[in-house]
Amino acid sequence: MIDPIAISIGPLNIHWYGIIISFALLMGFSLALYRSKKTNIPTEFFLDFFIIGIPISIIFARLYFVIFNFNYYIENSLDIIAIWHGGLAIHGAVIGGILVLIVYTKKRNSSFLKVVDILAPALVLGQAIGRWGNFINQEAYGGVANVNFINYFPDFIKNQMFINGNYHHPTFLYESIWNIIIFSVLIYLSDKKFTKDGDIFYTYLIGYSIGRFFIEDMRTDSLMFLNMQVAQIISIILIIFGFVMIYINHKNSI
Repeated sequence: MIDPIAISIGPLNIHWYGIIISFALLMGFSLALYRSKKTNIPTEFFLDFFIIGIPISIIFARLYFVIFNFNYYIENSLDIIAIWHGGLAIHGAVIGGILVLIVYTKKRNSSFLKVVDILAPALVLGQAIGRWGNFINQEAYGGVANVNFINYFPDFIKNQMFINGNYHHPTFLYESIWNIIIFSVLIYLSDKKFTKDGDIFYTYLIGYSIGRFFIEDMRTDSLMFLNMQVAQIISIILIIFGFVMIYINHKNSI
């Protein structure tokens, strides 16, 4: 098992989870700034947005996770702030980021759809990297996997997925790979003339949600609501929303 603590300096412990999430944010931030240079939206717009948006997105990601684990956190309230143990829900982060962006773009007289098209590839790249924080913390894994199957994976993944006496499906890896595929699709579509404002973002919602729907069914730690997996419910809503919005975007071209 990999030690979740990367560095200890006296009483201060720096966790791998925090390092990986920080790296994911940095990579996403850098990509968004690079892609912003191809638009008429100034770099300063994104710098200001990230200063405001990232902390709020992290708060929303944590609140989302806590709300759907309310019974645990009502008894262990001090653990609410222990994000280094994991527990940041991407759907919560997206909700928080979009709310900030709606207000921010309106205040700056910028196009919301142009901005989210720039941010979508950065977001899914960050998600692909961030899933490795789940790997270190031994979370977001799937059901029991047989030895013959798990042997196809490198030893460092195989050993980390040996939990409670059994090998488990590395669903964190499945989602990370899927996110890289979606990232590649978004980058490819970004340079195509047939796309309209919002298409990249809507494609992200559809693509990510399709993968998440199927991968979520394999996981053992799903957030639940009325005996249903929350991520699957949200995924279905986002898939439908994405297709409807793309249709509306292009209905006059059909």
